[in-house]
Amino acid sequence: MKHDDPLVLGGKEFQSRLIIGTGKYETMELMKQCHDASGADMVTVAVRRMELPGTGKTLLDYIDRDRFTILPNTAGCYDADSAILTAKLAREAGLSDFIKLEVIGDAKTLYPDTGELIKATEALAKDGFIVMPYTSDDPVVAKKLEEAGAAAVMPLGAPIGSGLGICNPYTIRIIMETVSVPVIVDAGVGTASDAALAMEMGVEAVLMNTAIAGAKDALAMARAMNLAVEAGRLAYKAGRIPRKLYATASSPLEGIIGT
Repeated sequence: MKHDDPLVLGGKEFQSRLIIGTGKYETMELMKQCHDASGADMVTVAVRRMELPGTGKTLLDYIDRDRFTILPNTAGCYDADSAILTAKLAREAGLSDFIKLEVIGDAKTLYPDTGELIKATEALAKDGFIVMPYTSDDPVVAKKLEEAGAAAVMPLGAPIGSGLGICNPYTIRIIMETVSVPVIVDAGVGTASDAALAMEMGVEAVLMNTAIAGAKDALAMARAMNLAVEAGRLAYKAGRIPRKLYATASSPLEGIIGT
C-alpha cells in the first residue's frame, strides 16, 4: 500500500514494500524495465560483482539513483571479516549506508552462518551502517540480530533462488512476535501468490530477485509482484475473516419465509 502506508527503514520512508535485485536478467535494459514495472523504491546490488569504473557502461548506469535507493549486499562473503570489508567498500564508493548483510555458511544451500552474521551485524551497526541481515527463519537468531543492532531482520522464505515459496510461515510469525524491528521476507519467493502470502502474514516487505529475473516473462512478473505485494498488504490491514470448520451463510437466514 503506497503513499499513506510507508515502509520505514533506518529512518527513511519508502512508498513501496517490494525490494528487488539486479542479477540474472538477460539484459541490463530488461532489468531497468522490470525495476520500473515493479514499483520498487530500493534495489539491491552485489558489491563484489560490480564492474570497475572505466570498463564501459556499468550496472549503476542502468539504475536511476534519483528514484531508487541502492541497497548494497555482501553476497559471496563467507565470514564476518570479508562481509565487514565489503560493506565498508560499498560505503566508500558512495553507494549507501544501508547494507544487506549476507554471510554464507554453506555453498550448496546458501544458508547463512548465523554466528558470523551476528558478529558482522554488531560491528557494522556500531560503525553507523543501517544493517539488514539475511538470516535463517530462527526466532532466537532474529532476536540476537536485533540486539546486535540490526535495523531489520530478513528471514528466508525458502533457500535463495529455489522458488519454493514460504516454507515455514509459522516460524516467521514467531519472529514477528519476537523482534520489534521490521521483518522482511528475503529469498524463496517463486510467484506472485508467494509474495501476497508473505504480506498477508504481516511482514513489512518482501525482497526478491530470481522470481522476477528468471521468469519466462520477467516484465510481466515484475508487474505481478508489484500488485501482489500491494494486495497482500491491503489484505493484512483489512483483516481476514476467521477460519471455520463449517459453512456460514453469506445471506442471513433470519426473516426468510419458511425458516
